[in-house]
Amino acid sequence: MFKKLASDALGISDIGVVVSKADFDKTESDDFVMHEAGEIVYFLIKTKSDEYCFTNKALIHVDGENAISKKRTLRRYDYAYNPITDVALETAGTIDLDMEIKFTIGNVPLSIDIHKKFATEIKDLYKAIHTISIQTIDNKKKYEIAQNSLGYAAQSVGKMESKDTTPLSSFEAITQFSSNWMLEQKDKYLKKDFKDVFDLFINE
Repeated sequence: MFKKLASDALGISDIGVVVSKADFDKTESDDFVMHEAGEIVYFLIKTKSDEYCFTNKALIHVDGENAISKKRTLRRYDYAYNPITDVALETAGTIDLDMEIKFTIGNVPLSIDIHKKFATEIKDLYKAIHTISIQTIDNKKKYEIAQNSLGYAAQSVGKMESKDTTPLSSFEAITQFSSNWMLEQKDKYLKKDFKDVFDLFINE
């Protein structure tokens, strides 16, 4: 404990800070944001070795080996294909200088320590990613219901098939309708842009 307190006091621990909007473009992760495709940075945490950049479409993690190495690994986790789960926030104790936000994205567990002076901002981030997590779960269930509904509908159409309709034409019509239906439902429930969520919780 005393070693931790000493390292915190000397400023050599890996406690993150929240980067202000005015300084987003001074970070490494901002170089990999797809601004050209409407991607927007909403929240950025920087530690001595890592950056965690939350956009409306993805988490961009610039992973450093350590504080003094210049070698970095870039990992991008699009929310649509890497669901956020197990969101938790650990607040700071009486003598702690940091608080911790934890979550799993895809199958990758992440734990980020942030200085407790950014408590308000971190609570807003917690609300945003928790909401994304819930929306993703709800949309997955709705998509599964849509898939099941299509199956039931196909069975019913088969039983009601007209004698004037040839099996081939019926098959082609059902296949085309099914394809269009599933693509429509996928576009509806596979949410790729969470700008509305970040706008709700992340203050300018």
